[in-house]
Amino acid sequence: MKHLYQKIYLTVIVSLLLVVFGAGVLWRFASDQPRTRQAFEVAGELTATALPPLEASTEAQKNAIVKLAGRLKIDLALFDSNGTLVAASARGLPSPPPNRKTGGWLYGAGGPAAIIRLPDGRWLSARTRRRHQHPAFGLIIFLGGIALVVGLCVYPVVRGLTRRLEILQAGVETLGAGDLTARVEIKGKDEVAQLATSFNAAAARIEELVGAHRLFLANASHELRTPLSRLRFGIELVKQNADPKRKTELEADITELDQLIDEILLASRLDAIQAPEITEEIDLLALVAEECARYPDCSLEGTPVSVRGDPSLLRRLVRNLLENAQHHGKPPITVELRHEGASATLDVMDRGTGIPISEHDRVFVPFYRSSRVSSTKGAGLGLSIIRQIAHSHGGEAIIASHREHPICLRITLPAI
Repeated sequence: MKHLYQKIYLTVIVSLLLVVFGAGVLWRFASDQPRTRQAFEVAGELTATALPPLEASTEAQKNAIVKLAGRLKIDLALFDSNGTLVAASARGLPSPPPNRKTGGWLYGAGGPAAIIRLPDGRWLSARTRRRHQHPAFGLIIFLGGIALVVGLCVYPVVRGLTRRLEILQAGVETLGAGDLTARVEIKGKDEVAQLATSFNAAAARIEELVGAHRLFLANASHELRTPLSRLRFGIELVKQNADPKRKTELEADITELDQLIDEILLASRLDAIQAPEITEEIDLLALVAEECARYPDCSLEGTPVSVRGDPSLLRRLVRNLLENAQHHGKPPITVELRHEGASATLDVMDRGTGIPISEHDRVFVPFYRSSRVSSTKGAGLGLSIIRQIAHSHGGEAIIASHREHPICLRITLPAI
C-alpha cells in the first residue's frame, strides 16, 4: 500500500477483527471452565428429581421426558450410562460422546445442545426447539456490527488526517520547485496543524532570506559598479595625462573598492554563522579606548566591563560605530560605556542632525542610506555589520534617544 491512510485504516479494521475472533474463541472454550462444569452438575442434580429413577420402566421414563419437555418447551433425550437412547421427545438430539465424564455443550448441524450428566450415570440431552446458531455466533455478529460501525466512522477521520498531510506534502514540493510564496492552510490544533504552522514559518523565513540575498546582490552590484566606473574613466585619463592628483584619486577609488569588498565578505560571513568562531574574555573599555584614540574629536567616559566574544569582530563593531559618526555625523564624538545589570551598554553619540524615528530600523538594512545623511561615503553596510556582530554575540544594536545628543547608537552585550 502506497498511502498512509490505507495503512492506518487497515490497522484499525484488523485490530477489530482480532477482537471479534478472540471473543469467539473465548466463548467457544468457556464451557470447559470450572464454573461452567459446576453449573452443569447442579443442573443434573435438579433434573434428576424430576425424572423417574433408573429402575423405572422405559415407558415411564419416556412419559416423564415428554412431560418435562412440554413444560420447559425444549427438546429432551435421555440416554443410559453407555450412551444408548432410552427416551426422547424429539429426534436428532446428540448423544454423549464416549469417555465423556462431565456435562457441557455439544455443537452439531442442529445447533448447540446441552449434555447433562445425572447423578445415577444417565445422560440428558437438551436443545431449544428454535434452531439457532452457536451462542458465539450472536456475539460475533454483535461485535462484527460494532467493527463495521467503527470502520465506517474511522475512515473519514483517517482520510481527513492523511489528506492534510498530502496537502502539506504538496506545499513542500511547491516550495522545493522554487515557489517561495507557497503556504499551506492550517486546520485544527493537533500535531499536523503545528507541523503546517512550522512549515509556513520556515517558508516565510526562507522567502525573507532569499529576498534579502537577492537585494543584497543587486545593491552590491550597483555599489561595485560606481568605483569601477571611476577607475575605468581614471585609467583612460592617466593614459593621456599622468596627473599626480588623478593618481591619488585612483588610489582612493581602489581603497574604497577594497573596503567595500571586505565589508561584503564580512557581512556574508556574519550572516552564515550563529555564534563567534573565537571566544575569549575581553576588556571592552580597553578595546574601545584603543579605537577612540584613532579619532581626534572623540572622548570616552566609562567603567571597566568584561565581555566574552571574538576580539576582531568586537573591534570591527566599535570601529564601524566611530567611522559612522565621523563620516555621517558632526564632531565631537562622545562615547560612553557602562555596566547595567547583566549587560554592557555602549553609546556612541555625535552632533549630527539625527535620524527620523521611522528610519530607526531601516538604517540597519544593508545599503540603506538615511534621508538625513548628505555624505555619499560608504556603501551603507556599516550599521548592518554592527547589528550582525551584536546579534552573533547575543546583544542588540539600536538607535536610542539621548537628552543631549540628537543621535545615539546604542550597543548592548552580555557582560561577564
